[in-house]
Parts: sequence; C-alpha cells; structure tokens
Amino acid sequence: MWFLIPGAVIYLVLFIFPTIASLFFSLTRWTLFDAQFIGLDNYTQFFSERFLVQGLYNTVFYAFFTSGTKVVLGMLLALWLTGRVFGQGYLRAVIFFPVLVSTIGVGITFKVLMDPFDGLINGSLTVFGVEGPLWLADPDTALLSIALVDLWKGVGIATVIYIAGLSAIPQEYNEAATVDGASGFRRFKEITFPLLMPATSTVIILSLIGGLRSFDLIWAMTKGGPGFASDVMASMIFKQYQAGFYGLSTAGNVVLFVLVAVIIYPLSRYLNKKTVEL
Repeated sequence: MWFLIPGAVIYLVLFIFPTIASLFFSLTRWTLFDAQFIGLDNYTQFFSERFLVQGLYNTVFYAFFTSGTKVVLGMLLALWLTGRVFGQGYLRAVIFFPVLVSTIGVGITFKVLMDPFDGLINGSLTVFGVEGPLWLADPDTALLSIALVDLWKGVGIATVIYIAGLSAIPQEYNEAATVDGASGFRRFKEITFPLLMPATSTVIILSLIGGLRSFDLIWAMTKGGPGFASDVMASMIFKQYQAGFYGLSTAGNVVLFVLVAVIIYPLSRYLNKKTVEL
C-alpha cells in the first residue's frame, strides 16, 4: 500500500482535483480574482449558441470519420506490408514517418500546399486539366480537408498496430484452412479478422480519443475557419478563453469530458467483449 501512495497522490493532484475544480468553475462566472455562482447558465448558453453546437457536431463527425478511415486503411496497409512486397522495410518506414513529424509543422505545410490559387496540389491538378477545390477556403470542404491531412499523418500508428496484431496470429491457423480449401477471403473473414479484434479495438479507441480532443492540426491549418466551419470543441473552448468567457469555456471543457466518457467507455466495453483470445 505504501508503494501505491505516490501514484495515488499524483492521480489525485493531476486528475481528480482539476476535474472537481472544473465542475465547480463551470457553474460560475469567474476571473483570476473572483468567482460568482450562476448555476447552469453557462451550459444553457453553450447549447443555445449555434456556433458552439456546430463545434460539437464537427467534433463528433471529425472523430468518427478519421477513426473509421484509419481502421480500414491501417488494416489494408498492414495486410499489404505483411505480404510478399518489394522494399517492405522501406515502405513501412515511409508510412510511419508522418507520425514522427510535428503536428504544427504538418498543419502549416499543408496549409501552403492546399492554397486554392498558389498551392502545389491545385497547381498539379491544373496540369491535368482538373480544377482543384478551394480546400480550406470553402466551408463545405474545410473540415474534410483537415481530416484527410489527419489521416495522412496518423494512419501510420494504425498500420503498425495492425502489423503487430497480424504477426501474433499463428500461421498454423491459415495453413490448416488452406489445406481445407478455404479461399483467401474466407481465411480473412473467419480467422484473420476475428483475431485482429484486439488491434482493431486499440486503433478505434486511440483514434476516437485523439479525434474528439483534436486541436493543434485544426488550429494550425484554419483556426476553425472559414467562419466556424472547421471549429471543434477544443478550438471553441480556446476561443472562449481568449475572449475572456472563462466560465463558458470551462463548461465546454466539462461537455467535452462527458462526450469522450459517454462514447469511449461503453464502446471500449463492447469491443473487449468481441475480442477473441488466441
């Protein structure tokens, strides 16, 4: 028990106390010097402001889109890179490399590349006679454009997790199925996919948490613009802090915390029940 005390103290100071403090200050109108209790007014204002609700919707869309796509692409890339492919080690390094690059650096770089008039992407499309979209300048495509950059940067983690999962599957299972005449798709459906559930669960949970809490890439590329088109919960909270609405932004933090907990906890329990032991 004595060995547990240091960890318990750190957990109490860095998580429990700030969580309780956030709950309290979300019910107040506060500054650095005083706090006035106003009950649920901050939450009422939060859900009555259209742009704040839009940020909540964008957060859910962004998280589920990036998470689901990383699962599919990560699994396909892992299946490809664990097969007989020339330059396997080099290709694995290329796919994982974006993970190591600074998120802010990636955001600034792609902001330049996606410039609708002078950017390299639209310039390359023009060579083939294709008129490129406005990317970050169009409210209809801004959030999706950022999500695509997020996929480019983050799919390497999903791929590595799936490669580890595939390497842990005993080859005897596939060999026995091949002897029995099972096709490649049947082997994947009945053997590989079920045994990859631990890896799939890990990728989904990590990607969802990252998507729900996403801020740095979005802020570097658009700062939530144009207008509020690409704003998510984290960027809206930051803007409220900048504007001096500390109580409202703290209420947004609590809403984000509840959103993550409500989505992740039941999903994690469900995925764990689907896990197949080797």
